[in-house]
Amino acid sequence: MIRKDIIELFRVPPGKKIRLRDYNPGWAQTKEMKELGKDDIKERARIILEKNLEDLAEAQERLWADDRYAVLVVLQALDAAGKDGTIKHVMSGVNPQGCQVFSFKKPTAEELDHNFLWRYMRCLPERGRIGIFNRSYYEDVLVVKVHPELLTAQKLPPGKQGKAFWEARYEDINAFERHLVRNGTIILKFFLNVSKKEQKRRFLERLETPEKHWKFSASDLAERGFWDQYSAAYEEALSATSTDWAPWHIVPADHKWATRAIVADILTTAMLGLDLRYPEVTEAQHQALEQARQQLERE
Repeated sequence: MIRKDIIELFRVPPGKKIRLRDYNPGWAQTKEMKELGKDDIKERARIILEKNLEDLAEAQERLWADDRYAVLVVLQALDAAGKDGTIKHVMSGVNPQGCQVFSFKKPTAEELDHNFLWRYMRCLPERGRIGIFNRSYYEDVLVVKVHPELLTAQKLPPGKQGKAFWEARYEDINAFERHLVRNGTIILKFFLNVSKKEQKRRFLERLETPEKHWKFSASDLAERGFWDQYSAAYEEALSATSTDWAPWHIVPADHKWATRAIVADILTTAMLGLDLRYPEVTEAQHQALEQARQQLERE
């Protein structure tokens, strides 16, 4: 497991206004890490990820059997930060029957005829399952805030759409998440913090590698032009919605191996802390099992 003091570097303290420039997107998060060197830290991250994948598979089975909790993982990031790869690697050992992934695109006409949380409510994991939101309801205080013209499509009642409007949306999100937590959903939120320099490198790699051309979209480059606006929107959203019941973690994303180890460790630690148990067998069930065993042995 990653040391608790290291994990705390990524956790957004509730009620604190944060600045993304204070969070290092690279692998060297402490002086100690720098002294150990990149190769050493990368090898430790590999070992941590492997161990967490084993523990996560066991915890997921207990989650299913226990049937009291659900786990919701929220992944937010700018383009090319590694959300898809994180899901692929962190969840590689989990039983597919106990995990569901939703990637939210442009809302449909039906979805726009409901409140902004509606389409996400429909995809929440039931008890016993891990649900992953690849982008989420936070898009409605991020991309919609950067592009306020999108609010027109939401057919909202007349009213000003200034600071108070966005603060109300943060309140709605906090209340929504608190309701989920009170009813047994564990919420883990990750912002994959990629630097502008690294995003450029990954975009160029997609353009220079034929097998990755399909990953590149002209809209990705267009959105890169709003980097500062997105950074400001994320700072406000993370500051306003990191709570005791649903905290945000700002995960360094310039090195994918570091991102995956950190996300896996936080997820696994949270699930292991739930005291999940297999259902206890009653005396009557024990007797039925013994009868079944005896019947099979007589065949």
